[in-house]
Amino acid sequence: MNKKYSDKTPEQLEAEVESLYELFHEYYDAYAEERSRLDRCERMYHAQHWADIPEREANEPRPVTPVIHSTIENVRADLMDYLPEAIITADSRPYDSLAELMTSIVKKNHIRCRYDDEYALLTHDLIVGGYSVQEIGFDPEANEGIGGAFIRQVDNRSIMFDPLATELQTSRAVFKFSHRTRDWFTQHYPEIAPELTEDGYLLDIAEDDLLTPRYNKSIMLIEAWVREYDADERKYRVHMLMLAGGKLLEDSRRVRPEGYFAHGEYPFIITTLFPRKGSCLGYGFVDMYSTMQQYSDKLDQIVMKNALLASHNKLLITGASGLDSDDLRDWSKDIHVGDNLNGITWFSTAPLPSYLLTYVDEIRNSIKEESGANEFARGMTHAGVTSGTAIAALQEASSKRSRMCARQIHSGFRQAVTQELEVEKQFTLRKRCEAELGSLGESMGVNLEKLSSVRRALDELSVMPTALRVSVKVVKENAFNILNNNETVFRLVESGMITPSVGLELLIFDGKDEAIELMKNENAASSTDSSV
Repeated sequence: MNKKYSDKTPEQLEAEVESLYELFHEYYDAYAEERSRLDRCERMYHAQHWADIPEREANEPRPVTPVIHSTIENVRADLMDYLPEAIITADSRPYDSLAELMTSIVKKNHIRCRYDDEYALLTHDLIVGGYSVQEIGFDPEANEGIGGAFIRQVDNRSIMFDPLATELQTSRAVFKFSHRTRDWFTQHYPEIAPELTEDGYLLDIAEDDLLTPRYNKSIMLIEAWVREYDADERKYRVHMLMLAGGKLLEDSRRVRPEGYFAHGEYPFIITTLFPRKGSCLGYGFVDMYSTMQQYSDKLDQIVMKNALLASHNKLLITGASGLDSDDLRDWSKDIHVGDNLNGITWFSTAPLPSYLLTYVDEIRNSIKEESGANEFARGMTHAGVTSGTAIAALQEASSKRSRMCARQIHSGFRQAVTQELEVEKQFTLRKRCEAELGSLGESMGVNLEKLSSVRRALDELSVMPTALRVSVKVVKENAFNILNNNETVFRLVESGMITPSVGLELLIFDGKDEAIELMKNENAASSTDSSV
């Protein structure tokens, strides 16, 4: 694909499309087991994993105690306390003001694209499937037509990376795909829609008891991302070709021969929970604990079968009794005629050994302990543990797994924001910075030096990537950490080491800014009264 797009004949372009489809089929076949694994993980998460086990007898009980589901949701709840926020800093002072401005721009991007919702989806994919995927793109309609970058979650079942690659950027190609009806193609690509052939791919999603769409006549829409090396300019270029039904719908080289994104990288970030050796994908909690969940439910099945048998005691009647079994089943009769009561024997189901129930509890507790979703992580404590500091210490020790997950997510977030800055720089950074300066002009108007510093930095955007760095701030503090912090502040105030006003500044609670403002107003009013 190094040859210029304008120099290629229709036959060469058609050959490229065929080559991409061949590569797509190679990926799709290689991912067959991966798709099955992700489906199994989703079924396990939704407590529908009995569907993967054949019935040994009709109407057998299939109980589920969804330990994995509750464990995953507890860990995800912890991760929501680690919602990241990007802070842009500069390596040198001339860029400080620009970095401050870029922090504001990125924050507005994430509010616009509702990154908190995307983050929730990412945590699900990471823990359940073992890896999450973020896409960094550009929306030209954002910010009243100025445009703006975005970060969003990509379902890990609708994207494929090179099965031979251990690192995303070395992939031969990246395929993102979805299914569309023919009517959709007629609306969006009316000229080529009649030529599209149904490709036979079914909508490949995890089965659900409530909704299992299978569109046999759908056509797969494929985004084929290809990264190539330009030997003349010694740089990578990334291009995107839109394919469907064996045809080429769009080719970014027509409008952006220099590359879809100037940074020359695939616009995706993979975050793995537990890495797989020899792959850029990972595995998650369900892979780790699914066998234990199945053992637990199987033992519950044994207990339930035993209970059902015990509730229906058996009556053994021999021929010597002279009783008719059908006659005995007639509950309307008060009298039954027989010859020998010794021919009647009741026998009951033998009780299960006590260690069986103990073992079931041990399995479930093991899942919780191994995952870090134990009683301390869920806000429970042992009797006698009431100190906030002690609770925080126990919670801190039990949340190691959650913190590890958060570090993985924050690393992926940092990479995504770094690409986001590159996208902003390529398309709209100057316009958005000027807009930000306009909105901040009133508050910054007296600081002409700061304004001129930003404009000088904008004139030197070519060196920006090495001048600005991305760090991560946690938006919301953990409740136990807040409690520990506030207890420490109270002790310092009581000991006289700090004043109450300083303590108020150090406390963490909702409405803190309002409280500080009220205190300042009261102090100002008090000083005015004393001076009169």
